[in-house]
Amino acid sequence: MLSKFRSLQKVERAGVVAVIRGYSQENSYKTAKACIAGGVTAIELAFTSPNTDITIKQLSKEYENTNVVIGAGTVLDSATARIAIIAGAQFIVSPSFNKETAKTCNLYDIPYIPGCFSPTEVQQALTYGADVIKIFPSSIVGQKIISEIHGPFPYVNVMPSGGVSLENINKWFENGAYVVGVGGSLVGPGLKDDYIQVKHNAEAFHAKLQRIESNVVYAS
Repeated sequence: MLSKFRSLQKVERAGVVAVIRGYSQENSYKTAKACIAGGVTAIELAFTSPNTDITIKQLSKEYENTNVVIGAGTVLDSATARIAIIAGAQFIVSPSFNKETAKTCNLYDIPYIPGCFSPTEVQQALTYGADVIKIFPSSIVGQKIISEIHGPFPYVNVMPSGGVSLENINKWFENGAYVVGVGGSLVGPGLKDDYIQVKHNAEAFHAKLQRIESNVVYAS
């Protein structure tokens, strides 16, 4: 099992986390494979999809000892978190903060990324050891929310999710995003079994991310 540090390192290096909600086990698996083939190496498999734990186990074994990192999303409680971790999930994402889920992730040395929407929620999540804070849905608050959060919490890692697209991804990073979660604009075609388009989308996001990183390096 990866340590928490190594898992977080892989997520950060990926830059983009593909949020996958498949209509079947096979659909989730093929969509994830298409993302990885296109260069998006962080995969969040939502527990609203059928047999998510099996998909996590399959992909975790397939991409063991690579730069790919497989996580679980829409984890609402501690029991689901434990199922995901045992299956091989290397990070846990929730739409909201849950104390018991945080404790379980800490126990297993797995990064926890809860959804928060206020300073009170952010502080509570950090108190319980959350490693990254997800702002969801980020489309409601916009990119400036990150700098606002960094006011009282300058050290917190923020992952906007919901509303991130190829057109605005640079703005999120310019405003201090740690990583971004991307759903429909990346994996949407997968729901129509168009895995080729998912791969093309992933390639486009990967290329855009490389350009963003190059500009940051050049500017520094």
